This record gives sequence, C-alpha cells and structure tokens, in this order.
Amino acid sequence: MNHCSKSVQGNSKTKEIVLSGLFIGMVFIATMFINIRLPIAINGGLIHLGSAMVVIITLLFGRKYGTIAASFGMCFFDLLGGWVQWAPFTFLIKGSMAYLMGTIAYACGREGNDVLWNILGIVVGGIWMIVGYYVAEVILFGNWVAPITSIPGMAIQIFAAMLFGLPIATALKKTKIHI
Repeated sequence: MNHCSKSVQGNSKTKEIVLSGLFIGMVFIATMFINIRLPIAINGGLIHLGSAMVVIITLLFGRKYGTIAASFGMCFFDLLGGWVQWAPFTFLIKGSMAYLMGTIAYACGREGNDVLWNILGIVVGGIWMIVGYYVAEVILFGNWVAPITSIPGMAIQIFAAMLFGLPIATALKKTKIHI
C-alpha cells in the first residue's frame, strides 16, 4: 500500500513539475514573440500577450500555477530579451499579480468560474503591476516623474490581457479541462 501511495504521489509531483514547465514556456513565448515596444515611454516599455497567457493559466489552473508561470516565464523573458535589470522586479511583480488574481478568482469556492470576480482579480492584479513597475522604475532610474510615461502602456497591457485572456479562459472552463 505504501508503494502505491508513493507512486501516486510521485506521479502527482511529476505532473506538477511538467505543467509548471509547460506554463512557464507558454508565458515566455507569448511575451517574447508577441510584443510591441512602445516609443512613448521614456525608459522603453513593452506591450505583450504574456499577461493574457497569465490570465488564462491563472483562471484555469489557479494561483499556484499562475504565479509560477508569471514569475519564471516573464523573468526568463527579461533575462533573454535584453531587459536583465528588470528580471528581479518582474519575478516579484508578475508573480504577485498572478497570485492576487488567482486568490480573488478562486476565493469562496468560485474556482475561477465567476466572470465578475475574475475581472476584479485581473483589475486588482493589474493595478498591483502598474504600481510595482512604477516603483521599480523609480528605483532603477532615480526619477519619480519619468515612470509616469510607462503607465498608459501598462494599462493597455492589462486591458489586452483581459480582452484576450478572459474570453479564452471562460471558453476553456466550459470544456471542463482537468489537471
């Protein structure tokens, strides 16, 4: 009996590792290859569909997978995409964004099935992302005013994440995907 229990546990852990790796890769690819650099932000700026992928993963599979995928997938993008100085901030900001989103979407047994609570989760996570990156820019560049130019792009990114991610996650929820 112990042998079977360990085997099932081992398979469960293996499944978690495989899914985490898959989701990290999906976020990385959506961030790396589906993006637009913004000319309006003083310190650069990027709109990408990685956040939409985070919305989909978080609403379908919960805050644990969303947080792991957001933290690592987008951090790897920063490391490999020429945004190295942003990597530690991205790891914390995007991971926290997904965690907040998933916590709200899954609270009180909702399991990510209530569209209004999902929207609230995305909005709260998005506000956290905007505030987090504003503070990160202040730290990196020592200027309280210049980071304001990045706010419109980040707001567009969250809006796009909701516009693309929410309907896809909602449709996939109806298919009763199970992990």
